[in-house]
Amino acid sequence: MSIIIREAELKDLPQIVKLMADDTLGSGRELYKDPLPRCYIDAFNNICNDKNSILLVVCDGENVIGNLQITFTQYLSYMGSMRATIENVRVAEDRRNAGIGTRLMDYAIDLAKEKGCNIVQLTSNKVRKDAHRFYKRLGFENSHEGMKLKLEI
Repeated sequence: MSIIIREAELKDLPQIVKLMADDTLGSGRELYKDPLPRCYIDAFNNICNDKNSILLVVCDGENVIGNLQITFTQYLSYMGSMRATIENVRVAEDRRNAGIGTRLMDYAIDLAKEKGCNIVQLTSNKVRKDAHRFYKRLGFENSHEGMKLKLEI
């Protein structure tokens, strides 16, 4: 298996969107089609131009089989520390339980350490029980109650 983890490139975007849409929750909120809707290209460019955000992909050859976004935020709390927030973690369904997600998360956690972060945080939808077990196995704890407010735009 020739797995590599690297920063995403624009050519990866269709495969990233397909991973997001090929998911129980994502199927109701993402739109994978060719050509991709412009909103994905604009978001990709904004993220890539943000020095505090990185899109990572896991590739097996030319195939994107996993991805995540990590964002670094400066806080006043914890004596002005940095935090890393990990979002949009996906591994292709047929590649799960092979250590790919662990390698991707370890890579992201190492980036957070290099950036001087003292906390790595993430949220996971309550229905994602398998994901919760995965994150707990990596050492994440249910230390906070998360809340979201969906805005109509």
